[in-house]
Amino acid sequence: MRENLHRFFRAARGVGVHVSPAESIDAMRAVSQVGFSDRAVLRDALLLTLAKSQDEKLALGDCFDLFFSQPEPRQEQPESADQDASQDPDQAPSSGAASDAGGGPQQQELGPLAQMLLSQDRNAIAAAIASAAGAASLSDIRYSTQRGIFSSRILDAMGLQRLRDELDELTASNPALAERLRGALDALREAVRDTVSQGLALYAREEAENLRNDILRNAPLARIERRQVAEMRALIRQIARRLRERYSKPRKRQRRGHLDVRRTLRRNAAWGGVPFLTAWKRKHRDRPKIVALCDVSGSVAQVSDFFLLLIHSLHEVVDDVHSFAFSSHLIEVSEILEAKSPEEAMAEIMSKVGFGSSDYGSSLVDFEKEFMSTLTPQTTVIVLGDARSNNLDPRADILRRISERSKRLVWLNPEGRLAWGFGDSEMPRYATFCSVVRQCATAQQLERAVSDIVATYQ
Repeated sequence: MRENLHRFFRAARGVGVHVSPAESIDAMRAVSQVGFSDRAVLRDALLLTLAKSQDEKLALGDCFDLFFSQPEPRQEQPESADQDASQDPDQAPSSGAASDAGGGPQQQELGPLAQMLLSQDRNAIAAAIASAAGAASLSDIRYSTQRGIFSSRILDAMGLQRLRDELDELTASNPALAERLRGALDALREAVRDTVSQGLALYAREEAENLRNDILRNAPLARIERRQVAEMRALIRQIARRLRERYSKPRKRQRRGHLDVRRTLRRNAAWGGVPFLTAWKRKHRDRPKIVALCDVSGSVAQVSDFFLLLIHSLHEVVDDVHSFAFSSHLIEVSEILEAKSPEEAMAEIMSKVGFGSSDYGSSLVDFEKEFMSTLTPQTTVIVLGDARSNNLDPRADILRRISERSKRLVWLNPEGRLAWGFGDSEMPRYATFCSVVRQCATAQQLERAVSDIVATYQ
């Protein structure tokens, strides 16, 4: 049962329910109290301990119904034994008579699988299939092309090879019994195929989701199809959640291993310099301070949606973040991002300053006039944009002053490097004053860039 629960947890993760090790332990403790006899109580216990939202509750309920749709393997079958005992001893089964009529192996001499199929005990057959599926590691199935492989593994675990040998002997000695056994074997194959299809529905979802996300993570943001926008937003939210989980919690990091000799000697002066108490050097870390400037003009409108989602996550990870959005002019959007949900914040920002004609020079002038005081020697400035200024004055001199007043200047460009410097692109000129210049054409590149920036403050 413990192994069964572990397989259920894996299936639950496949339908989008986050099951942590601690939550799985709580669920197993709850199951140990309620038992497996009452499926309704078991279902409620798992939903109460694992589901954290209404959506997860619905998904987990469907997963439970699919996972536990087959009966568990039984150790004893008193009902079938009572039925055998209640049979009239004067009435002999027709199959047994047919078996005795010819030569070859008798029915009682057949293997366990053959006898189970001839008895037509559906519960025993289903339990044997479930047991063989566990032995064949059906929970490892990931792709539809593996149906045949796992079907063969389950049948082999049930004793298919011996059944084939017995069928060859019965074909010559008892054709009627052989035909009956073949029909039962065909029904068994169909039941095994259904079990494999069920396993594919349970365990392949996570792999399919990971494959789809991997493709989406490496797809150019500027060429995302309309039908994929919702999926990309969900992926960006996952990236933001990982950033929050990885960097939002304060961490104690003392640098042990580098002895501070002076402090150690002073601390142990009372013992004649014998180092009973040691003092270690600690590395000072600046308090994180980030200023983000996001281009939301028409040329990057499809990408800026995802940029704003990541900037929104920065406000939850780093305490001191000032965010700005611009196209032909620049405004501060920090309060909008902090007070509203990502969807509401993006809609308001785009309505105020989005989809315009980009003018980097004018936007940099706005920043220098009103917000230059936000920069300190501890500030990391992040510019997210394609550096295309419609052949207007780029005002690279202002960017140079921003770079001089800040700790470092990072530029994240959604365009490919081959496009930098062509047409109205001012990227080569701006790059002169940047500490880091990175292409961020995909979600994966964007996650790595933001993660590297935040990690420097941990």
